[in-house]
Amino acid sequence: MIALKQNPMYRFLLVMTISSTVGLQAWMMLFNNFAVEQVNLTGEQVGMIQSVREIPGFLTFLAVFVMMVIKEHRLSAISILFLGAGLALTGFFPTYAGLMVTTVVMSFGFHYYETTNQSLTLQYFDRYTSPMVFGKLRSIAAASNIGIGVLIFLISSFLDFKSIYLAIGGLVMAAGMWAFTRNPVNKDIVPQHKRMIFRKKYWLYYFLTFMAGARRQIFMAFAVLLLVRKFGFTVQEVTALFVVNNLINYFLSPMVGRCIIRFGERKVLSLEYFSLIFIFLAYAVVDSKILVSLLYILDHIFFNFAIAIRTYFQKIGDPKDIAPSMAVGFTINHIAAVFLPALGGILWMVDYRIPFVAGAGLSLISLMAVQKIRVPEKIVAST
Repeated sequence: MIALKQNPMYRFLLVMTISSTVGLQAWMMLFNNFAVEQVNLTGEQVGMIQSVREIPGFLTFLAVFVMMVIKEHRLSAISILFLGAGLALTGFFPTYAGLMVTTVVMSFGFHYYETTNQSLTLQYFDRYTSPMVFGKLRSIAAASNIGIGVLIFLISSFLDFKSIYLAIGGLVMAAGMWAFTRNPVNKDIVPQHKRMIFRKKYWLYYFLTFMAGARRQIFMAFAVLLLVRKFGFTVQEVTALFVVNNLINYFLSPMVGRCIIRFGERKVLSLEYFSLIFIFLAYAVVDSKILVSLLYILDHIFFNFAIAIRTYFQKIGDPKDIAPSMAVGFTINHIAAVFLPALGGILWMVDYRIPFVAGAGLSLISLMAVQKIRVPEKIVAST
């Protein structure tokens, strides 16, 4: 771990991950209140902005073309600058159109950083180290979520929305400017392809990535809705669950990385998907407030196991394909975000249990698919 902390790229990604997490979490915590209290948006307008927020995630494949003219670590820094700028400017444009534009700017920054973060981690850390790095960065992100939540809670009593957006956005931009002055690159790293990569041999990675995105959308769109609609969770109770989740993930995320190294991607992902089948089914039938809280926490824990999909690609992929493949993978992951919340909403109106049963079905399909994971023999032998 000492050697890891001395790695320039690790320090770079650590600062960028904290900045990205702080920026996105601040936006999410402030958005609904700002939209209602300051901009007076309708539910339809709020839904439209939330849908538009996912478009940059769907367009992350364009990062491949951006990297033809900008080095990848520079794109990471610029992305954080965009995220911070979108956040800082939000309070200056308290209109529907203004909030739409600043949200898109913020979202482009967040999503393009996330794809470069994954790519740089896989390029700069070998297959025995990258799971630990992913786990550690997830852990730091969980701590950052708690930290920004506490900060907003403390300053919201004496600062208005405009000042809060400007202050936090300014801090994120400062981190981006710092990163832009850094040069953490290693000249021995394999050069990346500067074009779109879509190979037949990566089909399982693409499929698992899509399925992970679909399941995640079901959880994000309907789990909290279930807590509020059926069980009557208050804002304070949802916030308490948020804090508990992040505290647990702070300690468990590095352990997930170690489990991937020790047991391999197939076993770790099998455990995730097997568990999610029962978690989703339990969402559909549970009547206990305590049990549904436990399900929500377990759902968050198993979400961290998805880093094994990326480390699986590292073991089967051509080193030159990492950057373009992570960009394509991020786009695939967001395909479900375009249509699934709306479709799930229609099904929810028929019977709230249908989306969760569908989530269990997706988990079962993923469990069967993950059994096809095969790691090259030379990697197994060296492990």
